[in-house]
Amino acid sequence: VDEALAASPMFRAPTTEDRARLAAVCAVKSYEKGDVIFSEGDPSDFLFTIVQGRIKVVKLIPGGREVILEIFSRGDPIGAVVAYEGRPYPASAIAIERSSCLLVRRAAFFDLLERHPSFVRGYLVGLAHRIMELTRRIPEVAGGRVETRFAHLFLKLAQRMGQKRRDGTFIPMPLSRQELADLAGTTIETSIRLMSRWGKDGIV
Repeated sequence: VDEALAASPMFRAPTTEDRARLAAVCAVKSYEKGDVIFSEGDPSDFLFTIVQGRIKVVKLIPGGREVILEIFSRGDPIGAVVAYEGRPYPASAIAIERSSCLLVRRAAFFDLLERHPSFVRGYLVGLAHRIMELTRRIPEVAGGRVETRFAHLFLKLAQRMGQKRRDGTFIPMPLSRQELADLAGTTIETSIRLMSRWGKDGIV
C-alpha cells in the first residue's frame, strides 16, 4: 500500500502522518486479464489507482460498438473524476493483462480530506491532470482522418512506454486489431486495411 501511494499523483500525502492515515483506509486488489474493475452505471464507491498492469476504460456507444477511451498503466487513477462528484461510472474499466489496483473507499477518503486539509492540494493536482488527459483524448476519437487518429495513438503510446531500438521504437503492449480500432474510433475493417498498408510501407 505504501509503494502504491508513493507512485500515485492522486495520493502523494505530504507528511508521514497523512500517509499512514490514508494507508489505513486503503487495500490492494488483484485482477486477471479480462476482469471487470467496474462497469458503466456502477456507483463510484471507490477510487482506483493502478499499482501494476494495464487497464482499458471503454464506453458503449449507439449501435452497440465499444470505444476504448483510454488505456491506463502504473500510477494512473481511474474513475477519479466521477468519484469526486459521487456519480455512477460513465464507462467500464477492464484489465487487459494481470493487474492490481489500490482501492480507497470514497467515503473514508473524503472524510480524511475534511479532517486533514493537507491532502487537498495533491488530490486537486491529480484530478486536474486527469481532466486534461480526457480533454485531449476527445479530438483523437471524434474527428480527423483515420490515419491521423492512428498516428496520434502510436505517437502517444511511444511517448508513454516506447523502448528505443535500432530499427525504431518498440511498444511493449499487445493490442488486437479490434482494440486498435476501438482506440482510434473506427471499424476493425479499417484498422486491418490501415495496419496492413503501414506494415507493407515499413511504417509499423
